[in-house]
Amino acid sequence: MTTPAQHKIGSGFGADTTADEVLHGIDLTGKLAIVTGGYSGIGLETTRALAKAGAHVVVPARRTETAQAALAGLDNVEVDELDLGDLDSVRAFAERFLASGRTVDILIDSAGIMACPETRVGPGWEAQFATNHLGHFALANRLWPALADGGARVVSVSSSGHRLSPIRWDDVQWNEGYDKWQAYGQAKTANALFALHLDKLGRDSGVRAFSLHPGGIMTPLQRHLAKEEMIERGWIDEQGNPANPGFKTPEQGAATQVWAATSPQLDTLGGLYLEDCDIAELTPEDGAWSGVKAWATDPEQAARLWELSAELTGVNAFEK
Repeated sequence: MTTPAQHKIGSGFGADTTADEVLHGIDLTGKLAIVTGGYSGIGLETTRALAKAGAHVVVPARRTETAQAALAGLDNVEVDELDLGDLDSVRAFAERFLASGRTVDILIDSAGIMACPETRVGPGWEAQFATNHLGHFALANRLWPALADGGARVVSVSSSGHRLSPIRWDDVQWNEGYDKWQAYGQAKTANALFALHLDKLGRDSGVRAFSLHPGGIMTPLQRHLAKEEMIERGWIDEQGNPANPGFKTPEQGAATQVWAATSPQLDTLGGLYLEDCDIAELTPEDGAWSGVKAWATDPEQAARLWELSAELTGVNAFEK
């Protein structure tokens, strides 16, 4: 089962498009955006572009001092504390935000970790699934009143890495045989399925959701990888310089999530997986490293993951 509209629309943008180019002619004055990870890598470029277009951007950060330093000099940006691997921290942030009485126009779940050594957080959850998916799941559900009041766009930053693994229903937390790349792949599949089901649940309230692959970009996301591994993968050369001509700049890497969050071309759509500032096609049968796997667009898998995530986090804004 796949999403029928998972086809390119000819947006006029592409892999080389930057976030500023996506926002050309779009005025976000009076809009409020929350960007997790909005002080590093493509998250930082996303914050800069949205603020430049007039939005007020809230940047939740585990390292608030680091975030404040990175965002110094940007107007219309505020920093608050949030650790996505700690559900108490997620609850506290959401409560502070809701108490402010503000609504949310844009929520971009850009924070994440990749290919880390086996790490456990909370009640023993695998860190990539917990941080990249469960933390964002809890955040969106706790912020639901503000999202619904704002008729928000929710953007879940997935990755081409989702092709490495579907959801491993028999061992979601990797209690046996941990593999850092397959664990990353499962977390990125979860990001796509989360957006798919949130869009189904939220569309009657005017909330639409998208997931996306931002592209290959050299950012602090690679912090857990040894230099030798990145050389072997062709990402950098022996001197540590970028070596993959297909990689994007951070400005280009931020473009698809900014397009997902703001483009009028997507006004009547939702639940789709995007790449290169367009809707992605399904991955071809030959296994080419492009598009989206069917397992990341399956509504039954998405509904099952939602129920599991609600059970694990104890949060479900749509529980009847």
